[in-house]
Amino acid sequence: MHRICIDRSKCLAEEPHLGHNRYHPDIEPVLEVAEGEEVIIETRDGLDGQLPPGSTEAALAELDAGRIHPLTGPVFVKGAQPGDALEIEFLDIVPQHAGFSAIVPGLGFLRDIMTTPFVVHWQLRDGWATSEQIPGVRIPAAPFMGISAVAPSHEAMQAWREREDRLLARGGVALPPDPRSATPPAAAHGLRTLPPRENGGNFDVKQLTRGSRLVLPVYVEGALCSTGDGHFAQGDGEVCISAIETGATVAVRFRVHKGLARQRRFQAPVFVHAPRPAAGRGEERYLGVMGMPLTADGENEGENLNLACRNAVLNMMELLGERGYSREQAYVICSVAVDLHISNVVDSPNYVVSALLPESIFG
Repeated sequence: MHRICIDRSKCLAEEPHLGHNRYHPDIEPVLEVAEGEEVIIETRDGLDGQLPPGSTEAALAELDAGRIHPLTGPVFVKGAQPGDALEIEFLDIVPQHAGFSAIVPGLGFLRDIMTTPFVVHWQLRDGWATSEQIPGVRIPAAPFMGISAVAPSHEAMQAWREREDRLLARGGVALPPDPRSATPPAAAHGLRTLPPRENGGNFDVKQLTRGSRLVLPVYVEGALCSTGDGHFAQGDGEVCISAIETGATVAVRFRVHKGLARQRRFQAPVFVHAPRPAAGRGEERYLGVMGMPLTADGENEGENLNLACRNAVLNMMELLGERGYSREQAYVICSVAVDLHISNVVDSPNYVVSALLPESIFG
């Protein structure tokens, strides 16, 4: 068993050899592992400790946006090559004992009308979150990692940067590269972590809990996988731009699927979700795939939920095609058995819609 340990009393910039807050293929790996080896990864909260317990709304005005999403990693997975797919199995996710949520003016789904800053500090005990700021409410634990990603290649990084520049030129929302507070120095001109992309990232899909498996396309040798942005619980959508944010310790195991990403006609993240067993039934497993607002030629249509939804259905149809079903059969299966979930509507420009299919329908 391998373990990446961090000091949560320090910010990422004080331990730059253990993580990063931009995507760049030249970031050195923290650890090298073989397929099947268990890795325990300690992570910081998504704001890199900038809203500690007891902090108030005044702290929101002082936030350093360049420090957002301190990820732990990357991990080099032996045998992973461009064109392969990396499977990440989440063996366990253990949150810290304190968390926070916040309304940050200018951010979130209702940023045009919700303009008053607000901070909620949660106590995370015995499987529940409670807060003095929201009395009479208990939120059950459903921990997951908001971000899991592999490194982009130099070519992918350049292509995605250029398409986000084109979106900005059209008046859309995107965060261009910014070296301020970038960690480590090799990442100074890397991609920002707010939007998810084809390499994974900040999709905030709450179904990726313990027992789930996520499959991402590999762009560089070793995949260079990182994770962070732990959540104790979240509603689909994450509408105010924060879940119950917390540091977490996650145990994962990797598997390499040779050539799978090259064979597929799409590069969206795919996942298998295993929720808790229902009364009187076995554990139901769901096959999931994500859709983002990207056109067929790879352009951003920022914050276009219709396009994200359309892509989620089309990607599920492609998965069903891999199982031998015609497009017509797959379309009907989607209509009668697939649930569409708005996973997030805040990670501009790439909102995420997930399509979930119960595997029990295949007998």
